[in-house]
Amino acid sequence: MDPTQTSLNSLTALVSETAVRRSNRQALHAPPSAKQKTQHQPHDFDSMTVEKLERRLNRAVGRAIADFDLIGEGDRILVAISGGKDSWALLHVLNEMRKRAPVRFELVAANIDQGYAGFRQDVIEDFVKGKGYEYHMEYFNTAKLVAEKTEPGSTPCSLCARMRRGLLYGLAEKHGCNKIALGHHLDDFIETSLLNMLFIGRMAAMAPKLISDDGKNVVIRPLVYVAEKEIKAYVKKEFPVVCCQCPIMCGETVHGDYKRRMVKKMIDVLEPAIPGIRHSLIASLGNVQPSHLLDVALHDFSGGADRPSRARSPSAKAPSGPPGPA
Repeated sequence: MDPTQTSLNSLTALVSETAVRRSNRQALHAPPSAKQKTQHQPHDFDSMTVEKLERRLNRAVGRAIADFDLIGEGDRILVAISGGKDSWALLHVLNEMRKRAPVRFELVAANIDQGYAGFRQDVIEDFVKGKGYEYHMEYFNTAKLVAEKTEPGSTPCSLCARMRRGLLYGLAEKHGCNKIALGHHLDDFIETSLLNMLFIGRMAAMAPKLISDDGKNVVIRPLVYVAEKEIKAYVKKEFPVVCCQCPIMCGETVHGDYKRRMVKKMIDVLEPAIPGIRHSLIASLGNVQPSHLLDVALHDFSGGADRPSRARSPSAKAPSGPPGPA
């Protein structure tokens, strides 16, 4: 058996045992309060109406925009749409916010056909055209270039992502956009954080707002507080999800990045024993105590103060934080 699967099976057994013990302890005490029930009861997103799901997404995205100053007056935003669930949710929520926002901003939906056989860019174009979006359809055969440059047995995802990011930068400049919106969600952030700690030895997730090295492009990720389960439930009711046809990331036999899959499965396995685990993990990214870490560039252990060059300014507004357990 795969060592990774063996480890996950062991973790599953441990979590199951822990859950049984907790259940037995709870049975000896008074029934939980209404507040406790709310905190630990997972949401059934599939049973929610489109309107309720949309309200949840709007609140979470609005909170992220306020916390990280993602959108301002006069912004023209290139929204990268792959045809997948995350980018559809991002485009629709931003468009609904645009209609009633106190600041004026514009959206340009952009899709890149990367050259994989069977990709239905026409379905994406028909949908955005029918909804009245300003849009651009691009073709660039990254599939061929990635295949040429990738060593046998290695994963080409990072190379493909860099090439796609470069294309988006070029499209933003071409269409007069000062920002690029990507559809990374809450689960992407916490999985990336754990991947960095487990495999690289670094405490870092994704940036909700990132300025490129040349200062010409600003990348924003407004779905940082939105759980993947919410997006799945919302999008399947409204949007034509299109597979990118990448043999690694698309289809029934998708295998993708095995490390990310392992971390995702690990969180799923732990969730029954740790209700709200995703909320706790995303909240931890905005609740850092430099004095309790080991980074000497972040905290002056001789003087007992955080380094001013990398510590949050005392006058800076602290993020309001993610929504409650989902």
